[in-house]
Amino acid sequence: MSGYVFFPSQERDPVETERALNSERGAGLRLWTGIKFAAGLVVLACLPGLPLVAQWVNYPTRGIPRTADGKPNLSAPAPKTADGKPDFSGVWEHLNSRSTAYYLDGVNIPWQPGAKALFDQNTADNQINNPESKCLPRGTPKADAFDLHKIVQTSELIVILYEYQTTYRQIFLDGRALPKDPNPSWGGYSTGHWEGDTLVVESNGFNGKAWLSGRGNPTTDAMHLTERMRRRDFGHMDIELTIDDPKAYTKPWKAELHPEFIPDTELMEFVCNENERDLRHLVGK
Repeated sequence: MSGYVFFPSQERDPVETERALNSERGAGLRLWTGIKFAAGLVVLACLPGLPLVAQWVNYPTRGIPRTADGKPNLSAPAPKTADGKPDFSGVWEHLNSRSTAYYLDGVNIPWQPGAKALFDQNTADNQINNPESKCLPRGTPKADAFDLHKIVQTSELIVILYEYQTTYRQIFLDGRALPKDPNPSWGGYSTGHWEGDTLVVESNGFNGKAWLSGRGNPTTDAMHLTERMRRRDFGHMDIELTIDDPKAYTKPWKAELHPEFIPDTELMEFVCNENERDLRHLVGK
């Protein structure tokens, strides 16, 4: 069971709340919330011989550089794969994504008039039409900007596992072209190629239903997303985003993400619809 209580109107969830209560890199034990789960713990605690167990939230990540005192050395050189490419594998998060590191702060967004009007309406309506309010996916690149995620890398495929909604994304590195007439999707379709130590990812095929952020920045089915990913050192990644969505914006524009490696933890299952009690209370303007 997930035991989550979802707060869609403010784009908060218990996973993020408990992570804020612990250390920034999630090294502490995660707090589970939800009456159902708490009650379950009480029952289990009363049964003799049954140990209370948790997911691998404090399990040391193998094979990572550490300092003399055993702490992860996030300033160590970036790792390489067997074929000499940067290895992005691991658990990552763009920290402070809703406050000091909100990825659209300071960006001069070149709005189309209709998109700006929709953004203003979304803001005025208390985000009642936020897809997350209905337990729908965050989409790309919002999931990378606001979600703890795990990258699994091979020579021909990168898979990104997102904690929120237990969703995934595939980036194909096998030389295929983007689909010409794709079935529209929340996460789009992605292919990548290397330019030196930078992975360039191109994505299309979006359904235009996802927002770029919880503040209501819209997307359309015409969006083409380019991501330039570079692992600066072991613990830090730099991603330059170029958003080309002519139905919503008058020209392509850029934003940046700076995820940090989150050691000694793993993803948790997150089922939004389970124990969801907030949608019925959302009120627009």
